Amino acid sequence: MSGLSKTISVTRLGKTVFLSDNTLSILHDISFDIEAGESVAIIGASGSGKSTLLSLLAGLDIPTEGEVCLMGQSLNALDEDGRAQLRSLYTGFVFQSFQLLPHLNALENVMLPAEIAGVNLTDSREQAQYWLEKVDLGHRLKHFPKTLSGGEQQRVALARAFIRKPAILFADEPTGSLDEASGNRVIELLFELNRECNSTLVLVTHDSALAAQCARQLQLQAGQLV
Repeated sequence: MSGLSKTISVTRLGKTVFLSDNTLSILHDISFDIEAGESVAIIGASGSGKSTLLSLLAGLDIPTEGEVCLMGQSLNALDEDGRAQLRSLYTGFVFQSFQLLPHLNALENVMLPAEIAGVNLTDSREQAQYWLEKVDLGHRLKHFPKTLSGGEQQRVALARAFIRKPAILFADEPTGSLDEASGNRVIELLFELNRECNSTLVLVTHDSALAAQCARQLQLQAGQLV
């Protein structure tokens, strides 16, 4: 799979939600490819379907129609466990809400993906410390999330996302809950770490400055690409 030029391929993708007395079409007839190492921003007004599209690309949700291929594998052909296994092998995530575990300190939060993947404790700890130092938090290893600022928590989340050097990094509004200074530092680190890992970067954002740093922008309007 490492020789693939396309990390994500989307064909005629659609998502419809069936309500008790109505149907709501969230996404309709979307097709595109994302090349290995490319950075792509998904932009659009609130309610345009950006986060839904990201969830479908990552296999966190399933489409009503069409197909998503991730690293050459059709997500449609996999059950929930199969999609989870594919994510663990190839993807990392950064969310607006950080998603840190409150009972784990910064080092333990970053170690978690490596431990789940079967990396031994010593190597997991060394890798986590390396990535925390990369995001300027080498002095905060033992601090718990509640003692960290929002910007620091998001930097811990960045370190956690990159510890496995993912082929694809998905980011959903990574600066959405941060002040300007913290957001700018997170953006800087996001692209710096992404270059180091040569990951494919797919992010949802309202931040025009962040979107402008991506090689390409996909704009959604009322559930369709424009």
